[in-house]
Amino acid sequence: MQTRKRILVTGGAGFLGSHLCERLINDGHDVICLDNYFTGTRDNILHLLDQPHFELMRHDITFPLYLEVDEIYNLACPASPVHYQFDPVQTTKTTVHGAINMLGLAKRTKSKIFQASTSEVYGDPEVHPQPESYRGSVNPIGPRSCYDEGKRCAETLFFDYKRQHNLNIRVARIFNTYGPRMHPNDGRVVSNFIVQALKGEPITIYGDGEQTRSFCYVDDLIEGFIRLMAAPDDVTGPMNLGNPGEFTIRELAEAVIRLTGSSSELATRPLPEDDPMQRQPDITLARTTIGWEPTIQLEEGLGKTIRYFESELADA
Repeated sequence: MQTRKRILVTGGAGFLGSHLCERLINDGHDVICLDNYFTGTRDNILHLLDQPHFELMRHDITFPLYLEVDEIYNLACPASPVHYQFDPVQTTKTTVHGAINMLGLAKRTKSKIFQASTSEVYGDPEVHPQPESYRGSVNPIGPRSCYDEGKRCAETLFFDYKRQHNLNIRVARIFNTYGPRMHPNDGRVVSNFIVQALKGEPITIYGDGEQTRSFCYVDDLIEGFIRLMAAPDDVTGPMNLGNPGEFTIRELAEAVIRLTGSSSELATRPLPEDDPMQRQPDITLARTTIGWEPTIQLEEGLGKTIRYFESELADA
């Protein structure tokens, strides 16, 4: 019989956080959802508010937090360029000060703590696909650095807390993820393309559209989170979590147009600075240590996401 745990999810009202809260509640745990609503929204967790084992707190993790918990999932941070570049100093504070505060909480309560890191730690990679052993090709002073370097520093802090204080840590490097509850104006390619297609607007492609991404459906990713957190204590990560299926941005745009039945045409724009040309996870470690790999393929996941945005736009 599974023991009920008291679990803190920072960034719990965000896209990934809300799905994680939902899964943890369904798995029989007490969940504290913490968010400052910079990019998260109460709408994402409204359906959980009447659950007796769900608690919502408004808090910014750049300030200390005093709770009693068994596990911590640290997801709090704006994750799209539109949002993290809006206030880059605050983004760095959230990733670095926030990590220090959550690690301090984990140290005091002796809780297991999970860090949502990112494939952006690899930068514009010179190794393809990217294994966890690859140390990356990152610009430390570019417009994306607040996020990339902040997440790299957070990983450093997690492993130093493990070495210095014997903390029980987990670090996941998340690759492009999509699904219901994505913010419609977050600038991410899947939500951008779907919203533009449903509105019949030109679909904006940066560069020639031949840059590649790997797209993981949110339910698959959350399953990876749960398995990594439940793994033996010597499985710390960092561990890539993403779908190794690789698609060009142009292929994604064409799939969205086909699945929505849109009349949208493609419109090209200059490629943003430091935008990676290739992104594909090597998930050998996840397969061999936690028995995880994605099961939902791109067209199925896009169909679910399109239905969500159709409903959202109809209600707008």
